[in-house]
Amino acid sequence: MFKSLSPGAIGVGVSSLAEGLDLAARHGFDGYHFSIGEAADLGVSQVQDLTASKGVRLSAWGFPVQFRGDLAEHEASLEELPRLAETAAALDVRRTATWILPASDELTYEENFRFHVDRLKPAAAILADSGIHLGLEYVGPDTSRAGKKHEFAHTMPQMLELCRSVGPNVGLLLDAWHWYTSREGVGDLRGLTAEQVVDVHVNDAPDIPVAEVMDTVRALPGETGIIDIATFLATLKQIGYDGPVMVEPFSERVREMPADEACATTAAALDKVWGQAGL
Repeated sequence: MFKSLSPGAIGVGVSSLAEGLDLAARHGFDGYHFSIGEAADLGVSQVQDLTASKGVRLSAWGFPVQFRGDLAEHEASLEELPRLAETAAALDVRRTATWILPASDELTYEENFRFHVDRLKPAAAILADSGIHLGLEYVGPDTSRAGKKHEFAHTMPQMLELCRSVGPNVGLLLDAWHWYTSREGVGDLRGLTAEQVVDVHVNDAPDIPVAEVMDTVRALPGETGIIDIATFLATLKQIGYDGPVMVEPFSERVREMPADEACATTAAALDKVWGQAGL
């Protein structure tokens, strides 16, 4: 496993890949979560020169297919995917991921399941042609489903079922927050194979009942100690996961910091739990 920076996930805006890589390098991150669209526009050679000059590897990229809404937008973004996937393969960055909404007012569970298979399966096949894995993130908090007519996949077993139906190169974007809010434990992690985990996010939770937590109110990993991040990370290491670990705290305190302070604070929090996990 290696530590990766995603500036947007901590509320830091960057104007370019070069600026983001510079932040990652300056604050001791081994990897960087990046925009595949920007990389494709820059070209493989220029991106490789940038990463080599900074000594930071590219970790994973945000899934660019617009699969949630309008069919025309979905099809247009799907047509762009082969070009982007070829760029990612040339850069040897074979992980992309997205999240899945945990409820709907329009679609029943079964209808929503079929919808996601129909929309994601063609994309997964395109990614597979370039040796790329797609991670799907389940959203665990009870409050994220409150007020909706129909629940959808919001636990690890449910998301793994969807992954199997979408394609053999599809696994989890595994977030410690959703592992915690879904009331899952170490046994659930030990039941995974390394191939089933595409990307990993870490954070911490406020000290309130788990049923009351809001998805957008979190903390830095190790900040409150409510989520057992050390065990979470150590168990992923035990199953053989060797990919990136990114911090996604949704912390107002961190968002208000200048960019360098936010990155330094995030790096320090990640270093602390890294050590606690014996990594």
